Amino acid sequence: MAKSIITAFNEFLRDKVNLDTEQTKTAKASKDWLIGQISNIAGANLDFPKIESLFTLHYGSFARRTKTKPLDDIDIMIGLDGNNCTYSLYSTTHATIQVNNTTSNLTVLCNAGTNTLNSIKVINRFILHLKEVHQYRNAELKRNNVAAVLNLTSYDWVFDIVPCFRTVDDALGRNFYFIPDGDGNWQMTDPRIDQNRVTAINQKHNGKVLNVVRIIKFWNKQKTIITIPSYLLENIILNYYDTNYFISDYVDIEVPKILEHLTVVINLPFYDPKGMQGDINTLTIEERAKVSNIASEHAKKANTARTYETAGNQHMSTLYWYDVFGDDFPRWG
Repeated sequence: MAKSIITAFNEFLRDKVNLDTEQTKTAKASKDWLIGQISNIAGANLDFPKIESLFTLHYGSFARRTKTKPLDDIDIMIGLDGNNCTYSLYSTTHATIQVNNTTSNLTVLCNAGTNTLNSIKVINRFILHLKEVHQYRNAELKRNNVAAVLNLTSYDWVFDIVPCFRTVDDALGRNFYFIPDGDGNWQMTDPRIDQNRVTAINQKHNGKVLNVVRIIKFWNKQKTIITIPSYLLENIILNYYDTNYFISDYVDIEVPKILEHLTVVINLPFYDPKGMQGDINTLTIEERAKVSNIASEHAKKANTARTYETAGNQHMSTLYWYDVFGDDFPRWG
């Protein structure tokens, strides 16, 4: 049992919020092994896209170190060799890719009678050949909108495997990625922007931001009314610390600040920091109001908990933190 609010939060972060170090090491090793198997498949099968390993990206909240317990999914973008493909960009969320080399491994994955590459066929080709890997024969393999999903019985997490192409550099040396859009075509993205943004803001505050992001994500999952989309919530917090230059050494001091901030910004449009998806606040007006209300209520409870702690009443402070974070918060004793 916790002997102070400081130790309670340290225990809470360690035991309930942050990922286990050893599990993280195992996950990274299994991810690297999977990437190696995909490379082997590509080298051994002419009906499989050629791999461009320099374009493979580790992305998502696990890669950005903003994921909370449990570790239930790991995202990988597998870079593919475009082999002189070209693209037609209609919007950031709708593009087509044309295969212009008749000897390319991609020709068998085009729409019938065309040279237009079908992203669903690409994902399904991953699924088909991953089933041939001995260690994956008893795994569940399926397709979601943009990824091949590999669910291994030996691990607690699934792998979301996203095929991708990186564009050639433009006149300014810029490039971006195409990933499946769920309908057979492609969409723009660039996870490097998200990764660099997290790293820069966290470093600006001497590494203190990530624990705040993770503990607020934990809070978000405990609510019984409306859950804020994780990527949206993460970027709201990052925006806050990008424009606010003070952060405490103690995460409990930051919690009511972020909850109070949420009561306002959740009602507003929030634009994708990559500049590719537009407004990513997809909550309805009614859902935004519910989130704002509960954030306001919990901000008041968090501030009350802080008041009791300052007054030396650790027990009462803990009771209010229970109301914010639920029964997983350490007991007082």
